Amino acid sequence: MEHISETLKKRTPINTSKADTDTSSDAEEVESSSSFNCSVCNGAGFIHPLLTSEKPDYSRVILCRCSEEETHRERRARLEHYSNLGSLKRLTFDNLILQGRSGYAINQEQFKRACESAKAFASNPQGWLILIGLSGCGKTHLASAIAGERISHGYPAFFITVADLMDHLRSAFSPNSDIPYDMFFSQVRNAPLLILDDLNAQIATPWAKEKLDQLLNHRSANELPTVITTNTPVQELEVRIRTRLSDPRLCQVYTLEEKQVDGTLDYAWDHCLELQKSMVFANFDWRRVNLPLEQQQNLEQAFRLALDFAKLPENWLVFLGANGCGKTHLAAAIINYRYQTGKAALFMVVPEFLDHLRSTFSPDSKISYDQLFERVKATPLLVLDDFGEQTATSWAQEKLYQVINYRYNARLATVLTTCRSLEEIERRISSRLADPKISTPFNIVAPDYRGDIKSDKQIKNYRRTRKSRYE
Repeated sequence: MEHISETLKKRTPINTSKADTDTSSDAEEVESSSSFNCSVCNGAGFIHPLLTSEKPDYSRVILCRCSEEETHRERRARLEHYSNLGSLKRLTFDNLILQGRSGYAINQEQFKRACESAKAFASNPQGWLILIGLSGCGKTHLASAIAGERISHGYPAFFITVADLMDHLRSAFSPNSDIPYDMFFSQVRNAPLLILDDLNAQIATPWAKEKLDQLLNHRSANELPTVITTNTPVQELEVRIRTRLSDPRLCQVYTLEEKQVDGTLDYAWDHCLELQKSMVFANFDWRRVNLPLEQQQNLEQAFRLALDFAKLPENWLVFLGANGCGKTHLAAAIINYRYQTGKAALFMVVPEFLDHLRSTFSPDSKISYDQLFERVKATPLLVLDDFGEQTATSWAQEKLYQVINYRYNARLATVLTTCRSLEEIERRISSRLADPKISTPFNIVAPDYRGDIKSDKQIKNYRRTRKSRYE
């Protein structure tokens, strides 16, 4: 098989033109796959025009005049050769499983959205497309399909795994290399469409990090269309890479599949949550006899919302209200209901969660920071109790935002309780809590049940009324 440097040497233009027909190249003339020699593009079939400053405009690609003399079949063969896809050219949108390979509905929906975006990107590549997911979830298939779609319409695309790219860059330093390092690196950096597969799978040496940073910085600064696949969440990547991949002006980020928790209850009640462990729907008193009718009806509505959510946890449920109104009881009852049905769920008191997160930095911690954070962030059903009672440090706010934003984008079932109004919560978080497409905020107006002392006479009257109502 031909070395990739030879592929690029033969197929990528080195210099650019002042006009669509006035071009030059320093490269040796070589024969293309269609047996057609062109001294302008060296068989690539495309060039980068020059700006008025005489510098290459890497954001644009124009067809070389030689391309007009090619047949469609010849042009496709040349572009496939340049693409470096090899056997991956068989992976197309036509043979893609639309819902992906996961058995989880959440992952299937995420994959479907990523697929739609990949097709749109293939039609008009603008900015960067970031595909994240576990090995085997279909990231490479989507990336290859994008390249194949561009080729089918006569446009170039270059595909390479990051690990292979680093190996080829190292080999370019050899005196026996067929192409100088600078030329090879320049051609990769300026590819009209670059697809980098398996980012972060490469050996993380300082040199490799530096080369990758140079590559991404160049393509980011010039806004060159780029597709990147990785099995590492963006927030866990090295900071210089993370800042570029999280730029909302340039990047579209899609998570195709995440690790799901199975039905074995690996999440159990923490020893400090014994009270919440006993909070179930059966012992929630929404018929508090001393309350005005309006408050009784409000409490019953909250009860129904929580029970319906426990049966089918979709989207978000936000309980607002004063301390002791019943928010925590209903949230805990949801978790207990899921445990009783053999489903995984997690109850976290927000201030304690942040304390646990800080403690993972200790050398004596039995769980790593990444393990705990991933557990809370990605659990199928999460309760965040006492939101807003945490210490308002920048670090705490950022960690909570990362959890909220991740679950918001992934549409993961979430219950949140707070004594604060939405206006008192940080804007970037409250805007997600108030989004009617995903969240149902409900204000419980009942007072603190702990001050609710019923007299024997009230209880007897209530029971007598209830009995007569159903006789």
